[in-house]
Amino acid sequence: MGLTATISFCRYITAGEFSWRRGHRTLYKTKPNLTKNKKKKRLAMEDELEGLRAHFPLSFGKTSNVSAPTEAIHNATRRTDVATTEAEVSSDFATKHSNSGKSEFGFPSLSSSSETWVRSVRGPNRNPNSSSLAPSNDAVAMGRPPPPSKPTQEEDDGVLMGPPPPPKGLVNSNDSDDEDDMIGPPPPPPAAVDSDEDSDDDDANDNEENRYQIPLGKEIQLKGHTKIVSSLAVDSNGARVLSGSYDYTVRLYDFQGMDYRLKSFRQIEPSEGHQVRSLSWSPTSGQFLCVTGSAQAKIFDRDGLTLGEFMKGDMYIRDLKNTKGHICGLTCGEWNPWTKETVLTSSEDGSLRIWDVNNFLSQTQVIKPKLARPGRVPVTTCAWDRDGNRIAGGVGDGSIQIWSGKPGWGSRPDIYVGNAHTDDITSVKFSSDGRILLSRSFDGSLKVWDLRQMKEALKAFEGLPNNYPQTNVAFSPDEQIILTGTSVEKDSSTGGLLCFYDRTKLEIVQKVGISPTCSVVQCAWHTKLNQIFATFGDKSQGGTHILYDPTQSKRGACVCVARAPRKKSVDDYQPEPVIHNPHALPLFRDAPSRKREREKALKDPLKSHKPEVPMSGPGHGGRVGTTGSSLLTQYLMKQGGMIKETWMEEDPREAILKYAEVAVKDPKFIAPAYSQTQPKTIFAKSDDEEEEEKEGDTKK
Repeated sequence: MGLTATISFCRYITAGEFSWRRGHRTLYKTKPNLTKNKKKKRLAMEDELEGLRAHFPLSFGKTSNVSAPTEAIHNATRRTDVATTEAEVSSDFATKHSNSGKSEFGFPSLSSSSETWVRSVRGPNRNPNSSSLAPSNDAVAMGRPPPPSKPTQEEDDGVLMGPPPPPKGLVNSNDSDDEDDMIGPPPPPPAAVDSDEDSDDDDANDNEENRYQIPLGKEIQLKGHTKIVSSLAVDSNGARVLSGSYDYTVRLYDFQGMDYRLKSFRQIEPSEGHQVRSLSWSPTSGQFLCVTGSAQAKIFDRDGLTLGEFMKGDMYIRDLKNTKGHICGLTCGEWNPWTKETVLTSSEDGSLRIWDVNNFLSQTQVIKPKLARPGRVPVTTCAWDRDGNRIAGGVGDGSIQIWSGKPGWGSRPDIYVGNAHTDDITSVKFSSDGRILLSRSFDGSLKVWDLRQMKEALKAFEGLPNNYPQTNVAFSPDEQIILTGTSVEKDSSTGGLLCFYDRTKLEIVQKVGISPTCSVVQCAWHTKLNQIFATFGDKSQGGTHILYDPTQSKRGACVCVARAPRKKSVDDYQPEPVIHNPHALPLFRDAPSRKREREKALKDPLKSHKPEVPMSGPGHGGRVGTTGSSLLTQYLMKQGGMIKETWMEEDPREAILKYAEVAVKDPKFIAPAYSQTQPKTIFAKSDDEEEEEKEGDTKK
């Protein structure tokens, strides 16, 4: 029974057929003699599936295109000068070997000395008739060669195994037996001896170039600022980058979250209307310090949220040690490399202050630099050493002062170098071993100092234009290279450069062009990423260049360059919602405005009860007009003497008393109420009447 069922099932499969219908990969098996009812059910089911698909967007279920290989992406970010150099080298190599009659390939994984040795061992005419199945001439033999065997006529046309035989001119004809039993490597050919000097020169040049291992092959740009980028900070792990600009903003970049578009995930404005002058990460990379042109520094967390703002001092207090904070704009700031609660700031008020991030109300230490004359000289820059025990400050008078953080230490510097530079100092930097100090200044120089002997600088590199007070100097990860940026001068055709100097030899290593029109301000060489950061910009643009090499650098730019933006999936699909606005109903509508009706009523004199304006000019509407002074009739009567104005010549007392008789005979208002009880009014006589009475008495 089971065998019969199995055979019938196999026949059913064999007789079946596959069908592709309407883009759906529907696998169904049918017999050649299907009934019409089954076909109708199948078509109805497919129509139902088509109806369900109409509810999804057209892009649902489509496969994405294959992403480009990482090598092609890195080639797109190759620097132009490096690509040009490689093209020239390849063309020179092709021209050099064009006369040999056969193609030669280099050894990218071998040094020049090893490559020369392999070519000399291989010989100029080795295996001219090698077949396609035999190994190529470029294969390098590894290990001991096999024992020699007598070659036959057929083997002569094949591939030669082991080292080649010595030249015929170096072997005697009598020693025929020794030719087959030769032991050891063959002597070098004569052509290799002649090229020893050239190979030595090439080896020296290659060793000199490979000694520094500067990652300059590829380049990307972090854009977004509208003015020059004046500050830069990369956390210890190389995951996030901070860039501050003269456009008053700070942008946060995350390599793990960025794609090839290189956009910042957050933008903040620490202090409105103040330039960003310095940024510094904490030792744990959980917080960062932001120093702006205001007198108050701020602390932000890793995501850009404000944690606190330091206190501002009283500007009317003369002694800076008695104030609770800076009273002028800040110039620089740096986090202690070991203590996560301590930060250092410098200001234009002529002081350095040490703060505790747990107490924003007052500083813990005030440092006043030593001055040749009394007054206030701004402190332009400051820095910690690697252990966080010493502080270096650059003062506006060109001096460098260093303080040691010993118990009970004060403002008197332990090391004082007067006139270290002829202009303001823009940056100071300690080496990790505590022996070297670097300083950068507005005078266009970079000086290297030995902290054990600070009377004179070890070396002064001149000709480095500097137009920005935030131009810094930095070390390479192994601290064998010193790097700094240059500014663009007004009448110069040279753009912004990134200069590399050898710390041991104290000489120039290389100059790399960053921008033909913009200045280079901040630079950094990250230890873990092995990538170089350089900020640039001018009055209209700003950004950060990142130089890297895919073979030497790790993470950072290598991660985000090859990452495509996230594509929308089915879960991201959301239909457009229908918004019901309750205020659109008549019940919730606001009352219509009566403003126009009120304005119209104010213009109507009857509704607004506006008083009549006095007539000026000729009369109209039944009203008598007026002239400049009075009516014409009044004017004529005054001139003819018919109207006399006697009030200016009349005595006020007589004018009042002439109504006395009328008031007695016809009293009004209050007088009738007191008519019976009111005493008789007696008026005083005039002086003339009194004099007449006295004269009459004397005559009598």
